[in-house]
Amino acid sequence: MIDRLEQIDKQFQELEAQIATPEVAADPKQLQKLAKERAGLEDVVYKYREYKAVAKSLEDTRAMLSETLDEEMKALVKQEVADLEAKQEKQLEELKLALLPKDTAADRDIIVEIRGGVGGDEAALFAADLFRMYSRYAQNKGWAVDIMNTSEGAGGGFKEIIFEIKGKGAFSRLKYERGVHRVQRVPVTEASGRIHTSTATVAVMPEAEDVEVDIKPEDLKIDIFHSSGAGGQNVQKVATAVRITYLPTGMVVSCQDERSQLRNKNKAMAVLRARLLDMQRRKQEEEMMKERRMQVGGGERSEKIRTYNFPQDRLTDHRIGMNLHNLPKVMAGEFDELIDALATDEQARLLAGQLA
Repeated sequence: MIDRLEQIDKQFQELEAQIATPEVAADPKQLQKLAKERAGLEDVVYKYREYKAVAKSLEDTRAMLSETLDEEMKALVKQEVADLEAKQEKQLEELKLALLPKDTAADRDIIVEIRGGVGGDEAALFAADLFRMYSRYAQNKGWAVDIMNTSEGAGGGFKEIIFEIKGKGAFSRLKYERGVHRVQRVPVTEASGRIHTSTATVAVMPEAEDVEVDIKPEDLKIDIFHSSGAGGQNVQKVATAVRITYLPTGMVVSCQDERSQLRNKNKAMAVLRARLLDMQRRKQEEEMMKERRMQVGGGERSEKIRTYNFPQDRLTDHRIGMNLHNLPKVMAGEFDELIDALATDEQARLLAGQLA
């Protein structure tokens, strides 16, 4: 690890030297590129230099113990050595975390897709509960939520809902929500009080920049149609709903919640770009880590990442074996404790992989 840190420090110094040259100063594009690289290394380098400074102090302080000292001074030096060793140990842990690969999408806005899985009408109602949970979580963070497309269930709730969350850190916090969520509770329509088990799938995708996903116009089939919805005066007289088919994969994205055809098209394209970027990211991660679970399975109960057991007032995250109680609080969007635990677990696994 120290050898790697030395290489990073050397690279940092070379970047600083390049930035200081007149040639780079006269080229804004090159200057911006190098400055961005330098900023990406700055945190690790400064931490490493602090570590080296403490290591030097520790070496000098330990050397004092070989000198002739009275008991009082020797005790003070030993205490100083212990303090420096503890500080160095903490710095090492911080350096290990600083060396972990940075997710370039961590601070991006996200597109979330929730679909009812196994359980019919109850699954659609659970999908709506999850949407409200994430909406309230976003509200607590000061993030904005914008619904992009919905498909309502026959008995209420959503067969599918796609929405955008705008806010710094949205992806880094909510990426752990990807997967199958299972609920165990007595549906409002169940007269006998029997507990039902249903599922909903959640996909969380960082929004893609135009340059990240190459979509050729000839690869798109765009259909315009009338939005479905409430009757009477709400029925649109102009076709504004948009359906985009990405021909290379057959992927279909629809958007009809806006009254403007252009806005529906823009939203549908944003969803398409996010899905394609997500496919690219998952492929890269599978190649690099050789262990990538699919983000969303088929909604089968056995694929669950989390269970919401209402009769026992318990949430269980099966990936880390964590239990939380007070489900009403969780469903009101207060589950940072769980997100923090999942983030810590991810850091530990990444660190173990690096050290291996």
